[in-house]
Amino acid sequence: MARVPYTPEFRREAVQLALQSNRPISQTARELDVNSETLRTWVRRYEREHGKQTGPLPVDERARLKEQDRRIRELEMENAFLKKCAAYFAKDPR
Repeated sequence: MARVPYTPEFRREAVQLALQSNRPISQTARELDVNSETLRTWVRRYEREHGKQTGPLPVDERARLKEQDRRIRELEMENAFLKKCAAYFAKDPR
């Protein structure tokens, strides 16, 4: 199968059409006479380059979020303990 070289302008316009329309990418691709996976790849690349990625998070980002969640749980437990301590010492008449 021969590879058809698409111009950058055509790719940009195809991506914009796919993103702005309410139709599925496969239907837009059929209308433009482009393979649907090709158009889907262009759309993903555009979203990744412009900060609109909707796919799964990268491994390093997931690890960072997991560490932050762990730290939040730890701080919430410490906060609850300190509240109990403050309540205990507040009612001690010494």
